[in-house]
Amino acid sequence: MRFQDKVVIITGASSGIGAAAAKLFAKEGASVVLVARNQDKLANVEKQCAAIGKSPLVIHADVANEEDAKRIIDKTIDKYGKLDILVNNAGIVRFDNVLSDTIMKSFDEVMNVNLRAAVYITSLASPHLIKTKGNIINISSILGQVIKMNNYISYATSKAGLDHFTRGAALELSAHGVRVNAISPGPVRTDIMENAGVPVSWDNMGTFTPLNRISEPEEVADLIAFLASDAAKGITGSNYTIENGSCLK
Repeated sequence: MRFQDKVVIITGASSGIGAAAAKLFAKEGASVVLVARNQDKLANVEKQCAAIGKSPLVIHADVANEEDAKRIIDKTIDKYGKLDILVNNAGIVRFDNVLSDTIMKSFDEVMNVNLRAAVYITSLASPHLIKTKGNIINISSILGQVIKMNNYISYATSKAGLDHFTRGAALELSAHGVRVNAISPGPVRTDIMENAGVPVSWDNMGTFTPLNRISEPEEVADLIAFLASDAAKGITGSNYTIENGSCLK
């Protein structure tokens, strides 16, 4: 198994990409740390991981809260004594535009979760990752590279920032043998829109991609596992897109 005896933190692990990655790492022998705000969904993923691998460590936390962020790292090290892989996956969507009276409220909320939290948790985790020559995978979005829709300006800006942070952290941490990469999905069947209060039907979203399909969370999880594995030992500072050709339009 690729991740036998590895310790993996996954934020936003209660559903979607995070949950799929957690189950894959558990199946591959890792000790997985599940981090999210939704306790009910976390409990469900915990059961699924335990059924196919080791029982995970579950941490109910808000990554945008600094004390919670510290607790995530402290509890992981207290239990396992080390950290090998960090997956910064937690993210939210809020809809706004530059003419909105509420843009700064939504902008701050999105940036705090999608970018600031990833920066801070990376900073806290890095000393431990240096000891294990571990690696980091940041889950970004193609909207960090292209603007395709109105009202996503805060989300897109947060992901563009995450992309550049990935490159900067990769350069800095490469001196210590730590790799840092990003993944930029296009449309993926998750509950991120539902969590934003805008239920969508994913069944028709594929018509907007050249391959006439959307991705499932497990496809992104496979890419996360590849980048976290020794098969990607020469890859750092990269941003892999998985978007069914969306950027071709």
